[in-house]
This record gives sequence, structure tokens and C-alpha cells, in this order.
Amino acid sequence: MTALSRSSGRTELQLAAEAARAALAEAAEATGGAVERPGAILSYHLNDSAPVLYLARELRLPEIGWHNEIYGGGTQSASILADAAMLVDAGIADSVLVYRALNGRSGRRMNTLGLKLGEGTEEQFTHPYGMAGPVHQFALAGQRYLHEAGLGEEHTCAVVAQSRAHAAANPRALRREPVDLDAYLASPMVASPLRRLDCCQETDGACALVVTRADLAPGAPRVHAVVRGGGPGASTMDKAGDVGRIFSSYVADPLYEAAGMKPGDVDVSLLYDAYSWLVPRQIEDFGLAARGDLGEVLRERRIAFDGGLPVNPHGGLLSEGYVHGLNNVAEAVRQLRGTGTNQVGDAGVALCTGFGGSYGSAAILTRA
Repeated sequence: MTALSRSSGRTELQLAAEAARAALAEAAEATGGAVERPGAILSYHLNDSAPVLYLARELRLPEIGWHNEIYGGGTQSASILADAAMLVDAGIADSVLVYRALNGRSGRRMNTLGLKLGEGTEEQFTHPYGMAGPVHQFALAGQRYLHEAGLGEEHTCAVVAQSRAHAAANPRALRREPVDLDAYLASPMVASPLRRLDCCQETDGACALVVTRADLAPGAPRVHAVVRGGGPGASTMDKAGDVGRIFSSYVADPLYEAAGMKPGDVDVSLLYDAYSWLVPRQIEDFGLAARGDLGEVLRERRIAFDGGLPVNPHGGLLSEGYVHGLNNVAEAVRQLRGTGTNQVGDAGVALCTGFGGSYGSAAILTRA
């Protein structure tokens, strides 16, 4: 990863190149020089990043093999691992460079959404009613879910406070100051029930990783299982039968089936915490705790790295920074290597998720 900031002073290409070079250098060292150049390059973005071919040129690759740019946001942060793994499994590439780079604060900001013609013109009917961007849409979903789950401000505060407590030990994190209930309640309301502190950061930065053949890196963590999917309302929330039901309720069972695992096998969870309420929602959907126990789980800080149900020990998107979820995957790898922030003891199975409303993705990574 590059350093994370609110004003990088650099282009997305420069950020991508720095992260990519670091990932490739680490891969070369880990494989004894077997992986020095990627056989394929993948990225995902929303027209706000450095194109793959531009990065290949910046890296001075003598030739470019399979390459692809996936149009999408946080939903891709877990599922792009499957795209990379399929290329390796099919023998198309021995190694795949995956990256996400953006100037999410000083450049194009995701919390702004303009009216447009063509696809998406139905948004003209939701914008006048305050549904002008992601935070407003997911505030609506959060309001519904928190009400039904019997959760309130003390519980969303607990998510934010634990995120900050984790970030305090993370030198990469942008938000490291502690938060108590008074500070939380003093935070400005953006769209009920979401206060400013409930929302992830807009961040400048880049993250990259390398997926390669297991025999080339026998000691590296494994991509064990990945699923992607969702339900009604995958394109627009006004089509959803239940706005409070998100991707995790659809992909959890297929993920465990694909992995041959159960919720109790998960040692550490890297959950896409774009908004605080997504943490209890995903904890419930992935079977890590029952709905009736969520309040106690959050109040007692069981989601701490040493609390028995560790979630985002690096601070997550709420406190470390927002590289569209790929930084959560990077932390999962560190945890499985035993070099993570607030290292979870003997972590052998990591759950990673990618959120996009009622559709998204999830992956299980395992220690070698």
C-alpha cells in the first residue's frame, strides 16, 4: 500500500505504480525470484483510476498479457480475487497483479452524484427526495435494519469506537483519535441514522497484491473460496423488496458451502464497513452471532481483536482509510501471515467481504 492521505498531491497512476512495485518486489522475494513480472493485471474502478495499460507502461513491462478493468466499486474487492485465481488456475498467467488506486478525497469523490441522461435517469425521481448519493441511500437501509434488529446509537457508537481503538495501533490509519459516546453524539448527523463518524473516509491512496501459483509461494496465504451475487434491487434500491437486506444475506451460505466451512471456522473478519451499521448486519448474516446477541456483542466489544469475534483489527474503512475495500484484503493477508495490526492469535481463516447494497462478494482466505 501507499501512504493514505486526504491530499496525495500525486496522480492515480503514480499511486498505482508505487503500490504495484512494492507488491511485485515482495512477491519476488517471497518466491525466490520466480515472480518478478505479472503475467496478467486486473483492476476495478468507477472511471476514477489509472488504466491498466498505463500502469503496464509505467512499470516498463516488456509485454502485456491478459489484462482487464472491471467497472465496479466495493463489490469487487473480494470477487476480483476469484478473477485472478481463475486466470492462474486456467494456466493463462502464473501471477496476477491486482490493484486499486484513487484520489477519493482530493479527486473524484464518491459521495457526489449528478443527474444524467441515458442509463440511470430514474435517479431524477429519487434525488429530489434526498437520495442524492450512497450515504443517503444506505442511511435509509440502515434505519430499517437497526430498527428491526433493536439496535441504537450506543451500538453504532461501539462499532466506531472499536474501529478507532484498533486504528490507534495502526500507523497507516487516518483516524486514530479515540471516540466515546459523547464525542459520537456530538458528531454531525449526515442522514439519519448516520452521523459523520458512522461513514467511512474519502481517501487518496493505492493498494496492490499479487496472486500466484501455490507451488511458487508455498508459505503464502491461499484464496480458498470466493462467491459473488445478490438479490432484487441489485441495480437500484427502489427495486429491493427489503432495503435493509444486503448482499451478505445472499452470499453467506454459498460461501460456506464452497469453502466446506461453517461460521465457527472463521478466525478474523475483514468486513466492508463503509457505514457502521454494516458491521452488525454482516455479523448476523454470516452467522458469527445471532441477532438477539448483537447488542451484547457490540457493547462488550467482543469485536475487538482479542474479544473472541475480531472484526477489522486494523481499523477498517471507517478508520484506516478507504481504498475501496482492497486494503481490508491486504490486512487479511497480513493477519494470516502473523504480521497484522493488532494480530489475532493463531489466525488461520479470514473472511473478506465486498459491499454494494443488495449485491456484493465474499472470500475466505486461509493460512498455508
